[in-house]
This record gives sequence, C-alpha cells and structure tokens, in this order.
Amino acid sequence: MEEEEAAAGEEAESTLMYRIERPVYDEAFIRSTVLKRRENSTTLRERLAKHFRCSSKRAKAAVFSFLPILTWLPSYPVKEFLFSDVVSGLSTGVVQLPQGLAYAMLAAVPPVYGLYSSFYPVLLYTFFGTSRHISVGTFAVISLMIGGVVVREAPDSMFFFPPVNGSNMSAVLDVEARDARRVQVAVVLTTLVGIIQFVFGLLRFGFVAIYLTEPLVRGFTTAAAVHVVVSQLKYLLGVKTPRFSGPFSALFSIQAVFSDITSTNVSTLILGLVCIVFLYVVKDLNERFKKKLPIPIPGEIIVVIVSTGVSYGMSLSDDYSVDVVGKIPSGLLAPAAPDFSLLPNLVTDSFAVAIVGFSMGISLAKIFALKHGYKVDGNQELIALGLCNFISSFFQTFAITCSMSRSLVQESTGGKTQIAGLLSSLMVLLVVVAIGFVFQPLPQTALAAIIMVNLLGMFKQIRDIPALWRTSRIELAIWLVAFVASVLLGLDYGLLVALTFAILTVIYRTQSPKSAVLGHVPGTGLYCDVEEYEEAAEYEGIKIFHSNSSIYFANSDLYVNALKEKTGVNPEALQAARKAQRKQKQKEKGNGNHNSSLKTSCTDKERGVTHEVLSYNHVSEEQSNGQLGDGDSETLSEEEAVFLHPLSDVHSIILDWTPGSFIDSVGAKAIKQVILEYAAVDVQVVIAGCSRNLLSDLDSLQFFSGVMTPEMVFPTVHDAALSCQRSHPAFAPTKAKTPQIHVE
Repeated sequence: MEEEEAAAGEEAESTLMYRIERPVYDEAFIRSTVLKRRENSTTLRERLAKHFRCSSKRAKAAVFSFLPILTWLPSYPVKEFLFSDVVSGLSTGVVQLPQGLAYAMLAAVPPVYGLYSSFYPVLLYTFFGTSRHISVGTFAVISLMIGGVVVREAPDSMFFFPPVNGSNMSAVLDVEARDARRVQVAVVLTTLVGIIQFVFGLLRFGFVAIYLTEPLVRGFTTAAAVHVVVSQLKYLLGVKTPRFSGPFSALFSIQAVFSDITSTNVSTLILGLVCIVFLYVVKDLNERFKKKLPIPIPGEIIVVIVSTGVSYGMSLSDDYSVDVVGKIPSGLLAPAAPDFSLLPNLVTDSFAVAIVGFSMGISLAKIFALKHGYKVDGNQELIALGLCNFISSFFQTFAITCSMSRSLVQESTGGKTQIAGLLSSLMVLLVVVAIGFVFQPLPQTALAAIIMVNLLGMFKQIRDIPALWRTSRIELAIWLVAFVASVLLGLDYGLLVALTFAILTVIYRTQSPKSAVLGHVPGTGLYCDVEEYEEAAEYEGIKIFHSNSSIYFANSDLYVNALKEKTGVNPEALQAARKAQRKQKQKEKGNGNHNSSLKTSCTDKERGVTHEVLSYNHVSEEQSNGQLGDGDSETLSEEEAVFLHPLSDVHSIILDWTPGSFIDSVGAKAIKQVILEYAAVDVQVVIAGCSRNLLSDLDSLQFFSGVMTPEMVFPTVHDAALSCQRSHPAFAPTKAKTPQIHVE
C-alpha cells in the first residue's frame, strides 16, 4: 500500500502542473497596471543613420552575402570533397550537354544556343548562388515559355520571300533570318528577366514565390509538360507544321500534326521510338538500382552519341530525309548588346518567366538545403539568377533556372558544392570550343525523345489529384484550374488565371470561415465547440462566439450574420417582440384591464424563445431592463417600462478574437454597430483574446470611443466569462465579490 502511494506521489511530481490565481483582467486594468509600453527615444534621423552606417564588419558581411563562394571556398576540404565533386560534375555535364541541345528546340532557337545557356549561367552561379546542390541551366518549362514568346514575336510568316524570277513556286522561308530574329527576341527577354530578378533580390522580394503555392506550381508544370510533348510531336513524326503560340496553341498544334500525319517520315518515327524505349528503360534501371549504382547510367549521352553515329554512318539526312541538328559553329560568340527596341512587347512575359524561374529554383534549393542541413537565402538566389540571366544574355543565351533531373543527378552522385556545377559547365565549354561539329548529324527526333522521357516526372504529378481530393478540395481546385487554364490558354495566361484563382481562394476562406459556439470544459480552462465535443458545456446566459478569421471589409457582414445565427440571438427579432409587447400593453390599458397579476407572453417563433413580463409588484426584486429602446418608439410610463425578465435568455455574448490578426475600418464599424444593436435589447457584448497588434489596430481606428471602452476587452475567454457571470449574478454559480482565475 505504501509502495502504491509512493508511486502515485512520484507520478504526480513528474506531471507538469499549470497553476495560476489572479484577478480577472480587462484591457483597461492591463494598460493601467500590468503592461507599460517601452518609450522609443530614438528619432527617425538616428534610425536612418544606424541603418545606413558603414563599418568594416558590415562591409565584410555585405561582400560575403553578395559572393557566397567566399564563405566556403577558402575552407574547402579538398581531400574529402574534391573527388565527389569531380564525379558529380562529370555526371551532371554528361546530362547537361544533350539537354542543352534539346531544350534549345523548345526555345525555338538553334541548338548551339542551348550549349551557350548551359555554360555561362552555370559558371556565374558558382560564385553568386547559395545552394550547393542544384544544377542551373536550361529547363523545359522556361524554355517552352521563351519559345512561345519568340514564335509570337518572330513567326514564320514574317520570313517568307517570293521565289526568284517570278516562277510559280511557293514562297521560300528564310530560315537564317528567322533564327537570327528569334535569337534576338530570346536574348532581350533574358536580359529583362535578369533585370527583374536582380531588382527583386535587391528589394528583398524573395517572398513573392510564396504566392505560387505548391498545387499551383505542380498543376502548372504538368500543363507545361503537355505543351512540351505536343510541341515535340512534329519532330518525333518528322512532319512539317508551323509552331503556334497564344491561347489554344496546344489544340492548334495537335490539329496541325494529325492533319499532316500521312506525311510522317517512317525512319524518323522508328528512330525516335527506339530512343524513347531505351531512355525509359535506362531511367527505370537508374531508379530501381540507384543504391547499387555508383553513378546513374547516362542514357541521354548514349542516345546522343549512338544516334549521331547512326545518322552519320547511314546518311539519314540525305538518304532518308531525317531532320538533323545541322551546323554547330565552333567557339564562343563575342559579347554583344541586346536589341532593346524589342523591350516594350516583352515586359509582361518577362515577369512571368522571372517569377516561374525563381520559384522553381528556390523550391528545389530549399529541399536540398533541408536534406543536407544548411540554409539558402531566397533574396540572394534572386540576385544570383538575375545576374546569371543578365550577364549571360550579352553572350547570346536564353533564360535559365534549375533543372530537377540534373539536380538529382548532381546530388545523388555525391556532389558537395558548386564545384560540381563548375566542372559540368567546363565540359559543355569543351564541346562548344573543340568538338561541337561532331553533333551536327544528330537527329532532331533523338532530342525530342530526350525531352519527352525527361517529362515523366512531371506527368507523375497527376497522382496529386486523388491525394488532394482526400485532403483539401480547395487545393485540388487550384491544381485543376492551373492545369486546365495553362493547357488551354497557354502558359502565360494560364499562370495569371491560376494565380488569380489561388488568391480568390484565400478571400473565399476568409469570407467563409468556420464559426462555432464554444463551451467550457470543466476543470481545464479550455473552451471548445459544443457541437463537436461532448465535454464542452455552455454557461447559462452566455454565448461564446468563435470565428477562425480576421474581420475586414470582405467578410464583416458575413461575420455579423454568422454571429446572430450561431448564438440564436437576433436583435431585430427582439426589437419586434418589444414593440409587440408595448402595443399589447397599450391596448390592454385602453380597455381598462389593469390586473395586478397580468402576464404577457411573447414568443419569437423563429428562435423558439419565450419572453415574459410579470407582476409590477415584483419590480423591486429584479434589475431594470429595456431602457435602451429604439429612437422611434413611444415613451412609456415608469411602470410600463420595467420588465422582470430580459427579452432573451442570453444576457452576454463573448466574441473570441483569438484567431484574428487584423481588422480594418469597415470591420470595426460593423462590430461597433452590432454591439449597439445588442445593447438596445439588453445583451452585453464583450471581446476576448485580442492580440496586442489587433488592439493597436483598434486604437488606430479609434474604436474605443463613446460607449466602447477598454473595459469590454479581456485577454482570455475565461476572463470574459467570469466577468459576465459577475455582472449577472442570477446566472453565476458563485457570488464572489472579486472573480478569480483558478486553473490547475
């Protein structure tokens, strides 16, 4: 027995207890006694001087922030990291090379410009980036967005010229002039994207990516994958169709391909299908045996080398009319200024490309940073991407971001730092300078196969639909809207529609919050929904209204309506009941019926609440009610104006504002009005759970004026409940003079 008592005592001692006993606080008491604001003695001039003051420490921190490579390169552990980075860099470079060639086709520029875009930005990111594992460079979604803009600004129809000597031949397409113009458009767009990203980084706008919520991004990228596959069908089949841009471009492209499907080049189709099957098998093997393979099997480079050899050996271009990459000039181009006369038509598109590119990069960078235990700076990532795009554009590149497939290769093969990225860019440089001509016979259908197979991961995102159906219907709606809008309207308009819809869902959630009437869980100090929890019990005569939203112009009316519906106390209905009582009393007075035991019953049929007026002889025993009638009511005699019972069984309503984070002037006016309406029918309304920021908003809006005082605001729901019980002792379980908070 003693052992059991000792064990019980030890268990009680080991349980963390919460005990507090204090008077009930209201806001007026807190301001006068409990809390005192710190006085800010610094002037605006002093704060500005402190902010812009320069010191060696701040200068050093600024340099390290702008050039993150200085934070890790001096202490780079060569023996531990170098071998892993070399292996990772070579593996990533092997993937980067074919993807650069392939994604240039998506951007509607010659393939060599994909190699330029796989060298300069990667080199620059090594110095300015904060992520150690992402692989920047060409990416399918961004390349496709650029391609849409390029084709819109430089369509094929601009470059047809009539045949020589006025023959009956059809007009001839000037491919060189078209490609040169498209490169100019892509370069100017990239310059503007870099400027936008760099300025956003300086202004600390790294937070803009949060507006591209994950379901939106996944639905958008899945739609982009559909566009990419549709755009590559003509290369896979070997048919000659124009490239479309703008709304319904995917439908037009499918229609054009299938209308010309009878001219399919069988050799091109067979070679493309063989490449697709091979790449799919290699990707599946890499996934299944990734723990056993030291490095992934480089399927893309194998396809490039083998298909190039087959094309050259069998003269596929000459004998079988298979489209090939064509001329790849050796060496790097001299830097040149972009044609800024094209800027006005590209501003909107550049914002879309800048935001999507950053959001792709930062999301993947955060995943790797969390996995490997370091931090990435969103603002510095914006600056890094901005500089990569802006500086590289002078060397004829198109906009870049990070690639998921290459980043996974760089990380899974043991990459530790951006030395791996630097080595991959040097591999691309070697190809551009020395052996680029080797890939001139490379069939375009092989590049189309590489692009299509690399999109498998994006198409797997369709699995999100059943998962979101079970977890969040609103997020499912965002996913579907982003997907459908982007497929039908194009990536630029689709992104705008999806972003607008996502913002509207936030407004919808604040306009339609979950509201409840709370009850007290005995002995805990907790207040929970009485409809959801059996233990929660309402105090007699008190309604505690909870709504999980702030109050502002878009939902203030809905908040008031929900308050009246949930509490079952409608001041308009009670006012109507009062008028009916007065008319009945005046009628009885006119008939001379003055019975001392008169009892009038007026029932609010809608709410099912009975309100009674009893004998005048008992007036001195109860509190007087009904003194705040509406202004247009007739004045009654002193006896007629006294009611024994209130108009409602509810004497107090507590507004739980614990979830609220802000309130605007419209919301404050709505709350003032509803408090006055309830006061007119003798129902006291108080507020509980206000944060200090919310109270500051109320002070700024001059909420506490007239009958609105800080005494009606309480720090917790329990404070408010005890105060309401004391102000109506007939309903309170105890009659202590000073209410106390007792929690154990």
